This record gives sequence, structure tokens and C-alpha cells, in this order.
Amino acid sequence: MTGGHPDSSRSGPGTLSGLRELQEAVHAYYEETPRDFPWRRTRDPWSILVSEVMLQQTQVSRVIPKYLSWMERFPDPGVLAAAGLAEVLALWSGLGYNRRAVALRDAARAIVGEFGGRVPRGEAGLRKLPGVGPYTARAIMAFAFGTRVAFIETNIRAVFIHFCFAGLRNIHDRDILPLAEAALAGEDPREWQYALMDYGAALKKIAPNPNTRSAGYVRQARFTGSLRQARGAIVAGLAKGRLGRDVLYESVGMERERFEKALEALVSERIVACEGGIVRIRD
Repeated sequence: MTGGHPDSSRSGPGTLSGLRELQEAVHAYYEETPRDFPWRRTRDPWSILVSEVMLQQTQVSRVIPKYLSWMERFPDPGVLAAAGLAEVLALWSGLGYNRRAVALRDAARAIVGEFGGRVPRGEAGLRKLPGVGPYTARAIMAFAFGTRVAFIETNIRAVFIHFCFAGLRNIHDRDILPLAEAALAGEDPREWQYALMDYGAALKKIAPNPNTRSAGYVRQARFTGSLRQARGAIVAGLAKGRLGRDVLYESVGMERERFEKALEALVSERIVACEGGIVRIRD
């Protein structure tokens, strides 16, 4: 590692023997060029939960302004729990995957109703919240509570594949996790995970993405013409209020089959309701 940039020239000797080199490179890079994001300036569990849900499958540059607006409007779980879904979706607009916004409001209501308004500290409690899976739970534990726990996300995965699985393909996260746990020993969990993420993000910009060698790697589907795009158009079309089904169809400008599939998905996910030919965002 030289000049504040990740070393893309090699992919480590493999398995545990690559961890010392990994740790040295990650530390050196992070000391020179740590990234600064709003959610890294706080240990508030609610703020970190919001950021982690927003960052799922979404670029950081798109999340930052939405996160700031969201935290201004919904500074704690109680405020979000009381909000109408139309307002929630309007503020979420631009992040995509609207079901995350629904899950976040449901999580806020669970926090208020089951956890006394406080984000739970442990993995079991966090996993009870809608939209919170293993990674998100452990990320909150590390970043909000300083719990020494390992986890894997896209940038962290890239670092371990780069250093510890030279020349190998079809690498499973179950093979990476023991290495992530071993590398965490003796490290501050919050700063170490941030350092790994920063190194992985930089690494992917200057070298072939190591994650293409992951067993779970899937190239993201094209957005234009997708069901995801259709769902977003329907939600946007309902932003000002309820519409007749045919009026909504005409307003979104897409083929009927894709419209119906997208509408059916939105109904099944409890984002919209369709009753008597009238479509609306749920309360």
C-alpha cells in the first residue's frame, strides 16, 4: 500500500496467512483517507438503523441528502411510527425499493410498541424488527453499541476475497466469516468495519471487482423497463392522492402487463391498496 491507495497488484497468499497483510494495508489506507458520512458522526442507534436500511442496494451519494432530510423529519422512532405512509414514501422517493420505507416505519412501530421506544442492543431483538437481517443487525451492534461482532457486506467481502482467496472462485460468505472474525480480534469494531468498507470501496474502483468471484455474485438487473421502475412510477403517480385504476395506468405510461404485475406486487407488499377500482397508498 503506497500513496494512500489500495494495492491492486496482487490478491494475497490465501486463508489466514493473508490476514496480517490485510490488516496492515487496511489500517494504512484508513489512517490517510477515511471517508466522512453523517451517520459516522453519531452513535445514536436510530440514526444508524436508518442509514443502514437506506444504504441497502443504494449508492452512498444518493443516500446522504435523503438521510439528512429523513432525520430532520423523523428524528426518532416515535415520530416515524405516527407518520402516514404517503408522507413516508414521498420523503423516501429517489432511493428505490419502497418496501424498505414500509419496513422502516414498521420497525419504528415495533420499537415503540415492543421495546419502549429504544432500538434493541442485541442481535435477537434487532432481528425482530421488520427489514433487519443478519448484516443490518450486526452493523447496528458494531456502529451504535461498539459490540465486537463480524459481518459481511459488499465492500468488506471484496477486501477478504482480494487478500485471502487468490485465484479462487465461487467463494461463499460462510468461508469469509471466520476470517472476518479472526481479523476483528483486538480491533475497535466500529473503526475497523469502517476501515474495511473504505478500503473495499477504493479497491473496486482501481481493480476488477473481487466480488465477481463470490458464489453469491449477481449483476444488478437493468433498471429501465424493469418491474422495479414500474413500481416506482405507480407510487409516484399516487403521490397526490387516490386514482382510478385505469386513470393511474394511463398516467404512468407503460404496457398493461407490466403495470398489472407491478400493481399486484405493491398490493402484496402493503404499499398500496386497490379497492373498487380505486388505487391509493395505504395509511
